[in-house]
Amino acid sequence: MTVLFAFAAALLFATGTWMLLQRRLSRILIGVGLVGHGSNLLLLTSGGPGGSAPIIGTGDPADFSDPLPQALALTSIVITFGVTAFLLALGYRSWRMTRDDMVENDVEDRLIARQRDRDELVEETRLAEREQRDDEGLE
Repeated sequence: MTVLFAFAAALLFATGTWMLLQRRLSRILIGVGLVGHGSNLLLLTSGGPGGSAPIIGTGDPADFSDPLPQALALTSIVITFGVTAFLLALGYRSWRMTRDDMVENDVEDRLIARQRDRDELVEETRLAEREQRDDEGLE
């Protein structure tokens, strides 16, 4: 049964990742939800078999269930809820402004990437010139 849950979590992670890589904000939102559900399933599966409630004085401590995976799953639920609320607000604003939920390319990011490529080219040219001068000085 644990292997089945592990495969289900892997399927949720894979589908969620695929959805996160899409260009529509609604698909990104669904992808975040799927990844959140996959993490919850994985955390609860990692807790092992259930046991008695971990309350001191109610039973044998060896029979207690591990509360840490449950606490981590609750934290994951809260984080997923916060990210989902933020993405819903972004999607609503995008829809109100453009009547579309397509995530556009950021022009500034492309300009920064081009500048970085130019800087790398200039640095490579300087290194090549320095090596050529060093080779000429040795001969």
